[in-house]
Amino acid sequence: MPPILRECAPWVSRWSQIEPVALPVHWARRGKWRGLDVIAIANGMGAGRAADAVQAVPDIAACFSIGFCGALDAGLRVGDVVTGAEISDVSDVARVCWTATPLRGRPVRVASTDHIVQTASEKSELRQTGASVVEMEAAGVARAAVDLKVPFYCVKVVSDLADEDFANDFNRVRLPNGKLNVGRLVMGAMTSPRRLGELLRLNSRTALAAKKMGEFLADCSL
Repeated sequence: MPPILRECAPWVSRWSQIEPVALPVHWARRGKWRGLDVIAIANGMGAGRAADAVQAVPDIAACFSIGFCGALDAGLRVGDVVTGAEISDVSDVARVCWTATPLRGRPVRVASTDHIVQTASEKSELRQTGASVVEMEAAGVARAAVDLKVPFYCVKVVSDLADEDFANDFNRVRLPNGKLNVGRLVMGAMTSPRRLGELLRLNSRTALAAKKMGEFLADCSL
């Protein structure tokens, strides 16, 4: 399952009356969750694409940024779910911050970047800002929520650890549409046992992380 769908699927599978919805995004489904009308969207990596996804939906009452994240706090493990209390756009020189609406769980500061953080050394630098996790979309969703004057929630699940470097260069295979060039990524990994092993390990980790995310959201109360 592509990563952009893997993040959504465990929660969406718990909805009723699920159906596709035509929006200018990669993937979207609407349905019912606890009697509420809800829409899940996957639109690729990056704050801009995340903001576009929010703006594409009419009559929003609230919005969530959900998905995978990298740990900056060495105490976090794969599958740990955190809730964003503060979102810091570390790709902005001014370090713009937004406050998220509280949810149950472990509230943390989220660093939102414009690239995939590849190294333990960069994670360590970001940790010095007070952030516990890093990801790429929350700042865009937060910005759109402020523009729309609706509540914003942030829920992330850890898929890589604070002390890990990536052997694969994921930024090099990012496409303009926010997806990864999976064919190029896999072909490159086939030349290196380390890189191939990393992809297999990430596949297992994201499956676990998605399951934990689905369980958390299924029990979540707004």
